[in-house]
Amino acid sequence: MFSAWQNNPHPSNTRENGVESTPAHAKHEKQSVNLVLTVVEITAPVFLLGLIGFVWVKLGLDYPMQFVTRMAMTLGVPCLIFVALMQTEIDPAALATVSLASLAAYLAVIAVFWAIVAGLGLNRATYLSPLIFGNTGNIGLPLALFAFGSEGLGYAVVIFGVMAVINFTFGIWLVTGGGSLRRLVQEPLVGATLLGAVFLWQGWETPVFLTNTLELIGQLGIPLMLVTLGVAVARLRPGLIRQAVWLSLLKFGLCAGAGVAAGLWFGLAPVAFAVLVLQLATPVAVTSYLLAEKYGSDAQAVAGLVVVSTLLSVLGLPLILAFVI
Repeated sequence: MFSAWQNNPHPSNTRENGVESTPAHAKHEKQSVNLVLTVVEITAPVFLLGLIGFVWVKLGLDYPMQFVTRMAMTLGVPCLIFVALMQTEIDPAALATVSLASLAAYLAVIAVFWAIVAGLGLNRATYLSPLIFGNTGNIGLPLALFAFGSEGLGYAVVIFGVMAVINFTFGIWLVTGGGSLRRLVQEPLVGATLLGAVFLWQGWETPVFLTNTLELIGQLGIPLMLVTLGVAVARLRPGLIRQAVWLSLLKFGLCAGAGVAAGLWFGLAPVAFAVLVLQLATPVAVTSYLLAEKYGSDAQAVAGLVVVSTLLSVLGLPLILAFVI
């Protein structure tokens, strides 16, 4: 036995007491392969559904984007958020901590990008809102669901709710010069988040027939959002691509960093920490382009940010997942 070891001091497999042991490097390779497969399994559905929308438009097929978006954002996603919060088994105290961590992260991102936009002489109405707010709905919610199940979705909708409140007040003010508290109150996404939080806090549940109905409607949300994202990207006419590339990279790095810092500062549990980082790292939302188009900002520049940051997220978000899983 000893002489055999001398002849082959680094065997690929050894047998001790009749049991084969796998060397450390082989185990590491297997773990790496498993990690890659896990990341692909999580991210592939998100990007494949977006690709369906992209190809749909390129084939010249009609897609009533205004109707589908209204259906998703008025019915599908609000029902998804409400049911997810009502049925979550996450400790309400943990959700409250995640809310505070999300708020702190967004405040940090706002402060940093405000200084960067001012220092570079960029137009604040055009660039600040897209750099702050990511696509936490179309991309963040499904990624959290596929990666971490119902627990991840519960955390994701809370972070999404925090973002929505900031976006529909401060974000609208950035683009238009005036916030709208009335619009915030009327927004179904915000109402569903607040109502779901009340049901969670009180331990209430809707009747089974109503819960089943809301779940069915909520299942519309994620597929419609992802296909619509692909449609929107296919229809955009991006401008200032070189600038969009480095701004998108800057957004990805700083927002992910803010999520990591806030998660560590508040001592979030592993799943909550991972979801916070993922949500903060999502690319520029298509709604940023729609707002720029509506209120007369440089819509082509924002379109460039949407397209470039979304394409970069195909590589960036799997890296984030590999880091947090």
